Amino acid sequence: MSVSEAQKKASIKYLEKLDEIRIRMPKGEKNNIKEAASAAGESMNQYIINAVDQRMERDNAAPGAAGGATEGTEKPQA
Repeated sequence: MSVSEAQKKASIKYLEKLDEIRIRMPKGEKNNIKEAASAAGESMNQYIINAVDQRMERDNAAPGAAGGATEGTEKPQA
């Protein structure tokens, strides 16, 4: 089954709205994250995004932490 031109255009338009980050980790760690994400009922991508968001919130809330949330960067809670 081939992908229609309309679907290709829609995919490109969607992907243009996103940033990508490539991460590398020790062998086997991907499976640990995948299992943890599954147990949490989330995709691996969303699990990692949530973990990073929680870390940034925790670090910014720490006494003496520089900075803070930048306007417009708040994420909706799942």
